[in-house]
Amino acid sequence: MNALRVALLGCGTVGTEVVRLLHEQSDELAARVGTRIELAGVAVRRPRRHPELGDLVTTDASALVARDDVDVVVEVIGGIEPARTLLLEALKAGKSVVTANKALLAEDGAALAEAADASGADLYYEASVAGAIPLLRPLRESLAGDRITRVAGIVNGTTNFILSAMTASGSSYADALDEATRLGYAEADPSADVDGYDAASKAAILASLAFHTRVTSADVYCEGIRDVSAADIAAAAGLGFVIKLVAICERTPADGTYPESVSARVHPAMIPAGHPLASVDGAFNAVFVEAEAAGQLMFYGQGAGGAQTASAVLGDVVAVARNRVVGGRGPRESTHANLPVRPIGSVPTRYHVSLDVADRAGVLATIAGEFARHDVSIAAVRQTGGRGDGEGDARLVVVTHEAPEAALAATVEVLSGLDAVRGVESVVRVEDLGRTAPEVGT
Repeated sequence: MNALRVALLGCGTVGTEVVRLLHEQSDELAARVGTRIELAGVAVRRPRRHPELGDLVTTDASALVARDDVDVVVEVIGGIEPARTLLLEALKAGKSVVTANKALLAEDGAALAEAADASGADLYYEASVAGAIPLLRPLRESLAGDRITRVAGIVNGTTNFILSAMTASGSSYADALDEATRLGYAEADPSADVDGYDAASKAAILASLAFHTRVTSADVYCEGIRDVSAADIAAAAGLGFVIKLVAICERTPADGTYPESVSARVHPAMIPAGHPLASVDGAFNAVFVEAEAAGQLMFYGQGAGGAQTASAVLGDVVAVARNRVVGGRGPRESTHANLPVRPIGSVPTRYHVSLDVADRAGVLATIAGEFARHDVSIAAVRQTGGRGDGEGDARLVVVTHEAPEAALAATVEVLSGLDAVRGVESVVRVEDLGRTAPEVGT
C-alpha cells in the first residue's frame, strides 16, 4: 500500500487530538505500520471553526465516506444518527471503521458487526469505554482463552469526581456538581453522566465482550447518583465503605429458577474501603476483571479527555492499518454463548436502608417483621436519635444479607406505607466485589 487513507467524522475535542497526533507522529506511525497513514478528509458541521484543516474540511460526511480513496472511517461525532447510517455505509463498502461511539455500539452494535462480517471489513472501538485505558482489546483478545465471570468498575469520570468531592469535603451533591461543571468535568446538561446512561452504555459493551453474548443498553439496569446525599456518604464511611457509581456485569451459573445467565447493572453502591476501586478518585476510571484462570485483574487510568481518547482511537487505526498491510482481519464479534440476560429483580445483593421512624416501643419489631415476611435477612441494625419516650423521631439503619432486588423493593414499598415509618431516607446497595467486606456492627 502507498498509504492508508483515513476519513475523520467529527473534529471536536477528540477529533482535534486525532488530527494532531496523526500529523505529529506521521513518520513514527508509518514505521510501525509499514505504510503511511494520511487524512483524506474531515467532516464537520461548521467548517469556519477549523481553518487549520484547509482543503481537508467538508460538510458532506456521506460523500466523504463514499470516496474511493478512503480506506478507513474514524467516527467521533457521537449519538445514534447520522453516525449509524454513515458507519453502515462505510462497512458495506468494505471500509474499516474505528469508532468511539458507545451509545451507538450499546444500542445497535449488532448491525455494525454484521455489516463488518458481510464485507470483511474491520470494526474497532477501544475508545468507546474507559478512554485511554487498554480494556476492550484484553477482554476480546488477551482473555479469549479464559472464562470471565465478572467485570466491575468505575467507568464514568464525571460521577466519580462528584462522589469523590462529596467524600473528601462532605459537600452536597449539588455543590459537588457545581464544582465539576466549573472545572469542565461535567457538561452543561450532565444527565447522561449523573443519571447513569453513559455508564450503562459502557456496561453493555463490556458485558457483550466478556460473556460472548449480545447485551444492549436496554438490558442494563440503570440508576444514577442524584439521590446520593452527604448523609449517605457519611454513613458509608462510618461502616468502612465508600460510595461509588459502579457498573457490574456478572455471569451467573444456573440455579433452580434460572439457566446460566448474565446480568448488567449500573448504580451507586457502598464498596469496602479496602477494595482497589475505593481508592479511585477524581475523574479517573478503573475496571476490575475476574476470570477463572487469570484471577483478578485491574485496569486503571484516564477514562476521558481529548488526548486520552484520541490515543485509543489511534491504537485502533494502527491495528486496522496493519491488517490492511498484511491482508489480515481483526477479531470478529463473538456471540456463541448467547446467554439470557437475568432480570434485575432476581439479582441478589446487600442493602443499606435508612429509615426515619417514630420513636416508640415496638417499631423495630414491626420493621424487622416486614423484612422477614419478604425473606430479606437482616445482618445488622443501628438506631440513632430518639429517647425511647415515644416523643419525636429516630433514625434506623438496616443492613441486609444478600437478597433479590425484587424482595428488597417490595419490602421498602411496604415500609414506606407504615404509620411508624416517617420516610425511607435512602436505599443504597452494598457490594463486596470479590473482596471480604467489613463487618457491620450492631
